[in-house]
Amino acid sequence: MPIENILLWVAVLIFVSVVSSKLSDKFGIPILLLFLTIGMLAGSEGIGGIYFDDAKLAKSIGVVALIFIIFSGGLDTNWKDTESVILPGAILSTAGVLMTAIFTGFFAVHILKFSLLEGMLLGSIVSSTDAAAVFSVLRSKRISLKQPLKPLLEFESGSNDPMAIFLTVGFISILTTKNMGIAALIPRFMLDMSVGALVGYLMAKFIVFFISRLKLGYEGLYPVIMISLVLLTYVIAVFLKGNGILAVYLAGLMLGKAEFPNKKMIVRFHDGLAWLAQIVMFVTLGLLVFPSHIVPLIGAGFLLTFLLMVVARPVSVLLCLLPFNMNMRKKVMVAWVGLRGSVPIILATFPFMAGIPQADTIFNIVFFVVIASVFIQGTSIPILSRILKLDVPLANKTNYPIEFEKTAAFDAEMIDVIVPFDSEVVGKRISDLDVPEKCLILLICRQGSFVIPSGSMVIESGDVLLVLANTADFLVFQKTLARLKKEG
Repeated sequence: MPIENILLWVAVLIFVSVVSSKLSDKFGIPILLLFLTIGMLAGSEGIGGIYFDDAKLAKSIGVVALIFIIFSGGLDTNWKDTESVILPGAILSTAGVLMTAIFTGFFAVHILKFSLLEGMLLGSIVSSTDAAAVFSVLRSKRISLKQPLKPLLEFESGSNDPMAIFLTVGFISILTTKNMGIAALIPRFMLDMSVGALVGYLMAKFIVFFISRLKLGYEGLYPVIMISLVLLTYVIAVFLKGNGILAVYLAGLMLGKAEFPNKKMIVRFHDGLAWLAQIVMFVTLGLLVFPSHIVPLIGAGFLLTFLLMVVARPVSVLLCLLPFNMNMRKKVMVAWVGLRGSVPIILATFPFMAGIPQADTIFNIVFFVVIASVFIQGTSIPILSRILKLDVPLANKTNYPIEFEKTAAFDAEMIDVIVPFDSEVVGKRISDLDVPEKCLILLICRQGSFVIPSGSMVIESGDVLLVLANTADFLVFQKTLARLKKEG
């Protein structure tokens, strides 16, 4: 195929995928489902007629895309919210994944007549969750989940992929290697996770040190060099027999809480890169599937999906969260938000590379399970969150026309604060306010419009003040705004 035709298809598929995201925003359709559908429509059995059956290439594309998706997820994680849920999240992402894999594996043995090892392989492939799809649905409905559900689910979904990858690779090794038992996976697991965690930690420290001292002449080069450092983190971990995905996620998580030059620009760049990676990955995986091969497996796929959603995942969650003080409504919500996403489909390509006899059946079953899980659970989450009274309004995020990047050399940050309706400062001029000396009002957002403040400007209720100050001075100023008018 001429390069012009390839570029045309790439441009069209990316364009259609981005535009289709509006459907997700408007109707609450999981964006993962849209991207996969676009790929299937463009495939050999769709209107596009693109024949693609290279599982090896799809796997390679998926792994590269996953590296940047996972890194961006760690980079965007709010560390303050995550700290309190690290322990339950870590248990869910390890023991929870293992239990889900075992339960689902036994179901697969009886439903699909797989051998025990083949069933465990299938269970391992579908054991990880994808909370990104959940929160895209919630955002479309302008709602979020109460604490600590949101950070718990985000941390679990970001950190459980390494366990699923390890189990999948482990059972493939057992199936393809003579005289290798399950017991051999234990030392491999310890090495895999410990090396991955160590590499991620050390690389994060190195990246902060390196970026902080790198004086590049062009700001646009900072995101570029970050790409190389992310890939280097993954490769080093893999070369040392560690888990590359865990290394990348941990590095992203640590960089998210660190301060370094051009951080905001780097975060925004990797957010866009992660979206591009998702589009490329899901469309590629959609191209790989042949819908006609899935049709004979619909019955078994529905049964397996049902047992995964109402038995394997809930039982695993309830057992993992048993030691923690969390009410049953929240546990039910965590159990239901166990959507399958990109990782299971990528892992489903691994058996092809290993020559597993049931590889085609495994891939098609996994593809169906992912689609069914995303559609059923994804569309029902907003309803269930309201029924369980765990939904909260999603706060509107204001995009200001100015930006400020906090650095270690300058003890200040840009913070916005709302003037209460009955604050005693309402009706006063800015020059009459008791503003701390090192506290500067940069901008006022009033009724959706931005106003440059002056000393003679009168404060109105509901004004959003964009303030540049250190934490101590801001708290003093916030107390001033919080003082209410005296009655009478």
